[in-house]
Amino acid sequence: MEPLSRIFGSPARLKTLRLFMFNRDAALSLLEVTKRLKLSKEVARSELSELCASGLLRRKGERSSTRYQVNQRFEYLAAIDLFIRETTNVRPRIIISALRRAGTLQLVVLSGFFTGVLESQVDLLIVGDHLQERILAQAVHTLEAELGREIRYASFATADFRYRFGVYDRLLRDIFDYPHHRLLDKVGL
Repeated sequence: MEPLSRIFGSPARLKTLRLFMFNRDAALSLLEVTKRLKLSKEVARSELSELCASGLLRRKGERSSTRYQVNQRFEYLAAIDLFIRETTNVRPRIIISALRRAGTLQLVVLSGFFTGVLESQVDLLIVGDHLQERILAQAVHTLEAELGREIRYASFATADFRYRFGVYDRLLRDIFDYPHHRLLDKVGL
């Protein structure tokens, strides 16, 4: 268990906090929370109840239409938001091992959310051979559950990537012209 989950009580509480801090304007149902965080209904309901009791979340609606949203008037919202944002990171080793199951990786680049550039179109660039989109999407969804935030990603076959890079593709320029971090580079950029 990571140190922050010990401080906040459980890994589920930390995931729930991250989800709501990275999506402060969203009003989410119990079903959406369980799906995005890969938690059971009982665990999610318990965590949402605790966060509502603390005042951090507000509950809207009745029964099946109940939605949860960050209480913008919560006294310590800015401090919790800053703390969660500053301490949330996924180790490169975890990202690579999650993506490796999808095919032969040649290049993995973090940008956008991972580097603090929130206007970027892509947070994660994956280049490889024999990539299986379904497995890749599952791996990214698992990372999203850990981060509590949607990850915008793009994947290319190595030959397609080389062509696009050579013709200065706008999407790739948005990644490489701004802060980015290469986790894996077998392409030789």
